[in-house]
Amino acid sequence: MPPPQPTLIRVIDLETTGEKPPAHAVVEIGWQDVALGADGRWELYGEGGSRMVNPGRPIPPLTMAVHHIRDEDVADAPWWHDVARPLLDPWPRRLALAAHRASFEEQFCTPALTRGADWICTYKCALRLWPGSPRFSNQYLRYWRMPEGMDHERGLPAHRAFPDAYVTAFHLRDMLNETSVEQLIAWSKEPALEPRVRYGPDRGREYAEIDEDALIAFMNDRDPDIRFSAETEYARRQGGGAVKRSGVPPQDLLL
Repeated sequence: MPPPQPTLIRVIDLETTGEKPPAHAVVEIGWQDVALGADGRWELYGEGGSRMVNPGRPIPPLTMAVHHIRDEDVADAPWWHDVARPLLDPWPRRLALAAHRASFEEQFCTPALTRGADWICTYKCALRLWPGSPRFSNQYLRYWRMPEGMDHERGLPAHRAFPDAYVTAFHLRDMLNETSVEQLIAWSKEPALEPRVRYGPDRGREYAEIDEDALIAFMNDRDPDIRFSAETEYARRQGGGAVKRSGVPPQDLLL
């Protein structure tokens, strides 16, 4: 009898004609699996791969300049709805899907295509686990961290579906060996917890370093990630959990 195949988390990366479906569509999908080994450690599993996809519309020069996929490269490729389900849903073995800044992939990989899969966002999880990194892009983390076992050439060129999925899989592997699947999914469902201020006089400083007036101002920011980061730091200073936004202005929370 062959050994049973392990359950896995499938890391994916998409190259597209643009950022917003349905105006834009997928032109390439790449994947790399990560599985729990018999020794209790997570490791990359299988060879992964990529498939071209016919987007049903011209690829704009702006996006061709990023991934270098041309109209003629996808002219004979299958449609997204023919490719997506078997690649996104290797049922019953898949625990979750993962991507770096997964909210982008989730726009194209709808619940109907993923069978309602949970997602792990390696960007949001990197903010939690490796807050000391100066930046959090997929490629920056690659060279800042230098993950053990990565084949440098296999992770190139950047901005193509398989190499990017391959790089992300190493980040995910190391995250899973630090904390649980459930914790990574939970962090991924929340806004991004940014360690440092993005703009203004305190730009580049940690939220823990700024004064209370500046912190309260960020709690009113339009960006949900900035609000969440400021609220979390405010709650930490108060010795409590996450601030509940029940219609009470942040200023009143001081009273």
